[in-house]
Amino acid sequence: MQALVYTQPNEMQLLERPVPVAEDGEVVLKIDAVGICGSDMHAYHGHDPRRKPGLVLGHEFAGTIAQSRDSKWKEGTRVTGNPLITCGTCEYCVQGRDNLCANRTMVGMTRPGAFAEYMSIPAASLVIIPPEMPAHVAAATEPAATALHAVNLTMRALNRPIPECSVLIIGGGAIGLFCALLLRSYGCRDLTVAETHAARRASAENEAKCKTYNPLEHEAEPNRFDCVIEAVGAKVTRNSALIALKPGGVMMHIGLQDWASEIDMRKLTLAEITLLGTYTYTMADLRATVSALHQGAFGSLTWLEQRPLSEGAQAFADLHAGLAGSSKVLLIPTSI
Repeated sequence: MQALVYTQPNEMQLLERPVPVAEDGEVVLKIDAVGICGSDMHAYHGHDPRRKPGLVLGHEFAGTIAQSRDSKWKEGTRVTGNPLITCGTCEYCVQGRDNLCANRTMVGMTRPGAFAEYMSIPAASLVIIPPEMPAHVAAATEPAATALHAVNLTMRALNRPIPECSVLIIGGGAIGLFCALLLRSYGCRDLTVAETHAARRASAENEAKCKTYNPLEHEAEPNRFDCVIEAVGAKVTRNSALIALKPGGVMMHIGLQDWASEIDMRKLTLAEITLLGTYTYTMADLRATVSALHQGAFGSLTWLEQRPLSEGAQAFADLHAGLAGSSKVLLIPTSI
C-alpha cells in the first residue's frame, strides 16, 4: 500500500508499506479521508520527540472496515475513531475521563497512523458514522471533538449562559474555527476571532458570522471579553488572552505552540480569572460530535480542503509556507 511517511524534519515521502494485519480485538480500516493536524505539523518540523522519522502520522480519519478480528464489528462498516488507545481500567477511564488515561498510547505516534491506504486500530476505539455522512465530514470528527470538549468545559465555568457572554477566540485554525462554529450553534451572539492569516479571517467571517481582526495590526480591547479561548498557545497569545479578559472571566487554553511561558499572575489572582486547560476529548465527546456534524451544528464544512494522498508531501510544504488558505487540509487515499 501507499503511505505518506515522515522521513526527516520538513520531509514527507510517499512510500510503499505492507498492508497491516489485524490482531485479536482489532480491525484494519481502508482509510477514506484523513486530516492534517497541527500536531502533525509539529512533528513534521522535528519538534515532537515522541514522533520519530520513519513514522506514518495521521490521526483524524474516517474509514471502512476492511478486516475485523472483533465479532462486534463487521467488514464494510463505515467508522471514525478515537486515536487515543486507552486501557479502560485506570481511575480516569472508569470515571469516563478516558482522554486522561494514565496508560494511553496514540495512533500516529506510538503506532502507524492514517496517512496511508490502510491502518489497524483496536476495535474499542471505533465510532460508527451514519451511512450517508461524507468521508471528509466524518474525518473532521477528531478536531471538532477537541473543540466540543473545550467549549463544553468552558461553559461549565462561565458565570452566565453563553448567549449572554462576549467571547474572543485567538487563532482561526481548525480548532479555533470549530469552536466558533459550535459557539454560534449554542447561541453566542458576541463572537470575535483573532487570526493573522487573511484567508482564515475571511473563513471565520463567512462561516461563523463573527467579527475578526489581525492581531499583528490591532490589539484586543483590555477587559473586554467574558471568555477567551486561546487556540494558539504561544507566549504572546497567552498574554493577549489575559489582557482581553474581564475580571471574573474564563480563559480556556487549547494551543500548545510553546510549552512554557510566564503569564500575568497578578491579574489572574486579583481579577479572579479562571484558567482552564483541555486535552482532546472523551469517547462520549466523539459520539456527540458525530451527531453534531450530521445535524449541521458545525455548518456546511465547505471550507475543508481535499487533496489526494499522493500530494500529501506538497500539502505539508504548503501548510509550512502558509500557502494553504483553508484551516483544514484533508488527504484522500486511493485504494490498491
